[in-house]
Amino acid sequence: MSAPRDDRVLLAPSLAGAVGNLLEWYDFGLYGLFAPIFAQLFFPGQDRIASLIGAYSGFAIGFAARPLGAAVLGHLGDRVGRRAVLVCSIVLMGFATTATAILPTYHAIGIGAPILLLFMRLLQGFSVGGEYTGSVAYLVETAPGKRRGLAGSIANIGATAGMLLAAGAATATSMSANSADVQSWTWRIPFLFGGIIAIAGYLLRHRLRDTGYTPTASARPSLPLRTAIAEAPGAMLCALLFTSGYGIVNYLTMVFLPTYAATFGGVAQEKALQANTAAQALALFIVPLAAWLTDWAVRRRTLLIIAFAAEFVVGWSGIALALRGGITGVWTAQLGFAFLLALIMAAEPATLAELFPSKFRLSGYSVSFNLGIGLVGGTAPIVATALIATTGNGMAPAWYLMLGSAIAAGAAFLMIDRSGKPLR
Repeated sequence: MSAPRDDRVLLAPSLAGAVGNLLEWYDFGLYGLFAPIFAQLFFPGQDRIASLIGAYSGFAIGFAARPLGAAVLGHLGDRVGRRAVLVCSIVLMGFATTATAILPTYHAIGIGAPILLLFMRLLQGFSVGGEYTGSVAYLVETAPGKRRGLAGSIANIGATAGMLLAAGAATATSMSANSADVQSWTWRIPFLFGGIIAIAGYLLRHRLRDTGYTPTASARPSLPLRTAIAEAPGAMLCALLFTSGYGIVNYLTMVFLPTYAATFGGVAQEKALQANTAAQALALFIVPLAAWLTDWAVRRRTLLIIAFAAEFVVGWSGIALALRGGITGVWTAQLGFAFLLALIMAAEPATLAELFPSKFRLSGYSVSFNLGIGLVGGTAPIVATALIATTGNGMAPAWYLMLGSAIAAGAAFLMIDRSGKPLR
């Protein structure tokens, strides 16, 4: 394993690691924020909630494909090297994002439209299965020991920038065209722009040297995932529980909340999106500062426990503000949730990557992370919507948010904190 000789986080790996996560969350953010439009164009029906659940099923199915992508791409990364995963994932994501922009609607081809849309979400989810964890592993492995927190957080800085870009694109689309045009064709433009991001990402990663962990014939297990399960079951279970709770908190507060406020709280969609855009900007500012602190002043596990405990405490009031507090309540809830989530995004990447030794790091990390984020976090919006429909209680998502916070805090408490220790 090679590392920089000085104490700097190098620019080329940083940009290459960030750009794929930017595209990943740009695409998923767009889909989540445009869910009401997808509900009408691809899942038309008489019941508004049923159509929205149909649209969110596309969001969830992409996440359901992530564990498969994690197993395949994680195996590739541990057997061949991290760079191969970074190049493969950006190509697949770029294709799926661009294809989404040109899909015909239900009105044009009937049942084929939602089927094609769901296939693109599956392909996107498969590629994402190795994207985030592959870039985090690469960044952490190429960073100096005293900069692993900051280096790992670059993946989440890219992700936050992608969500910010998605929120900004959705807001601009809503404000620059009338609702009929947005419904008809202008929603496609932000997805086409994703193709341009993918091209830039490919050019960055294609030229990247594989300076992270490069397995040798004697060091690499034939089946890294099987080795991870046999040698580090506790680490995988902690990571799985942690990312399950983390996924619930992340997607309820930063993807579902604007749609929730607009659909159930009576706030105008464009106003809710403006609050979401400001929240993403706040998180983008907080993440690197908090990550820097985890390298010098605060242990990463401690910060995670504190942040999720705070999410549990404020979860009920935050959801209540989004439901009943009007536009002021939405802004207050969105900014508060964004601040806490930024602390989590600063500490999480290096914490999880450090749990696993290099020979099966990407397999163990990718599969446990994507099972939690994919199967639990990715379904959070549809579960929250279904809870409202089943109970008739608009505050039902708050209980789910608090449950996710409690699970993540407990899992973080059980983790081994390897901050400052040499990578294995």
